[in-house]
Amino acid sequence: MSTSNLSEWITAQREQRTLHDWIQDLGPFVMLFGLMITFTFTTERFFTEGNLLDNVAKNAVTLLLVALAGTFPILQQSIDLSVESVVLLTGVVTVVLISQFGLGLLAIPLAIGVGMLAGLFNGIVFTKLKVPSFLVTLGTLSVMAGVGKIITGGSTITFRNPAIRTISTGDVLGIPNLVLWGLLIYLVTIVLAFRTKFGRYCFALGENERVVELAGAKVDRYKIYPFVLSGLLCGTAGVLLTLRISSASPNIGSGLLLPSIAAIVMGGTALTGGVGGPHRTILGVLVIAVLNNGMNLLGIDSFVQEIILGLVVVAAVALSIDREKIDVVK
Repeated sequence: MSTSNLSEWITAQREQRTLHDWIQDLGPFVMLFGLMITFTFTTERFFTEGNLLDNVAKNAVTLLLVALAGTFPILQQSIDLSVESVVLLTGVVTVVLISQFGLGLLAIPLAIGVGMLAGLFNGIVFTKLKVPSFLVTLGTLSVMAGVGKIITGGSTITFRNPAIRTISTGDVLGIPNLVLWGLLIYLVTIVLAFRTKFGRYCFALGENERVVELAGAKVDRYKIYPFVLSGLLCGTAGVLLTLRISSASPNIGSGLLLPSIAAIVMGGTALTGGVGGPHRTILGVLVIAVLNNGMNLLGIDSFVQEIILGLVVVAAVALSIDREKIDVVK
């Protein structure tokens, strides 16, 4: 099977739309609109420029990058559970390289490189040793978190470099740099997903790995790439978050895993692979960001918020999962 035939096969798969597909497509829009209407009328501060830009948009960027990172492994029917630990590790490395080694701007690509190496390790163990991605990344989730906490010594570490901080804290024409970075990276991931061979193979691997083999692709290589990309995006998230607050603590990045998975599946990327994409993930991120912001403005207890988020995840998975791909649910 040639690459062109592979593209035609993927297109044919997407054109077979069902009621379930329409629910996936319209659900996030309906939920986002409903939440915004609800919080606009129940709180005075929600629909204000300061809240939407400084709170919702800025806080959504880190989650967006982590969710985009997790989207590509899920597209190929794998999963990366180590995302929040990569954010922690790269954030810690960024501070150490700036404060202790005085590397300045050079610290940024080096820290992101650490994230890519972490993703490469995940991908190699997954493909070459035939260990399920769930187990591999569950293990590295703990390993990288432990390494990051050892480096910090269990306490917050800081740096002082106002010039570097502006990369994350500055603005252009009133739009925060953090938001601009998030949008730029979001657009790049869309191009990767829909305008490159890598993206086509991600979808094809999620639909039917055998088809990719028949197309003559190096399957293992294309199964590793999404994890490397995940490490790059999580590394970028860790760097931007660290620059924003000028510090890294043992808890930086914690709590991002569950919301990122929720955002991915809520946006329309099915855990069974082959459906959705980064263009959809941003919808789930906005739903989570608006929901969290609205609940905070309403003064809802943090423990209750965790319960609500958990229920949202269950509902999102239940609606997004393609049961035709599963012979037995277990």
